[in-house]
Amino acid sequence: MEGFTYHNIFETKGIEYIVIIGFLILIIPFWFIINKKNPVVKRIQNTISSISARLLRIPAGLLFGKNHMWAFMGSDGKAKIGVDDFLVQVVGEFDIVPLKSIGEHVKAGEKLAIVKRKGKQLNLTSPVSGEILDVNASVFESSEMISDDPFKTGWLFSVKPNNWKIEMNRGMIGDEAVSWFGQEVDRFKDFLAVSLKKNTPDASLVALQEGGEIRSKVLAELDNDIWRDFENEFLQ
Repeated sequence: MEGFTYHNIFETKGIEYIVIIGFLILIIPFWFIINKKNPVVKRIQNTISSISARLLRIPAGLLFGKNHMWAFMGSDGKAKIGVDDFLVQVVGEFDIVPLKSIGEHVKAGEKLAIVKRKGKQLNLTSPVSGEILDVNASVFESSEMISDDPFKTGWLFSVKPNNWKIEMNRGMIGDEAVSWFGQEVDRFKDFLAVSLKKNTPDASLVALQEGGEIRSKVLAELDNDIWRDFENEFLQ
């Protein structure tokens, strides 16, 4: 037909197409290999969903420290202290061992208890200074009480503070605490990406945080090196 020209692309560019097809045949299996995830990462990525600041229990009136401990001064002048919900959600089930007894004194920042889980541990430090008046023995015998309610039934120690006015200014309360927990959740996402990359040879781990929130108990599956990094970054 006049004015119409037909081109057979396989006649004019046959070699180029053969090269492209051959390249694809070689690259596709390689792509599947390099994108194969570490089993731990797959478990984490498949369930990233549940930790966000809006879901954390953050009671009004409690003083929260940057070491993820809380304190509450009662009308009797005694202060109860315990762990916050961020730590509970990140670690999951754990055993807890007291390092202080009734009558002993503790300083703010001093080790107060140890959280243990499957051979790994975290040191908890006191948010306030004072004399230990009471130890919640039930919690240390059955730490599920902390998971159920870390504030009412899950408190750890009762203390007679001796430096409350100064130390309370280092903590956060109300809206300030809520805002800070939001920042901590974001910081924890970044921490996971960096710490996993440092402690795990699989480079794909750096993509752990793509697209979402952090799943509950995520720290439970990770190794001692990451627990140590977490303590240094979040519990000091």
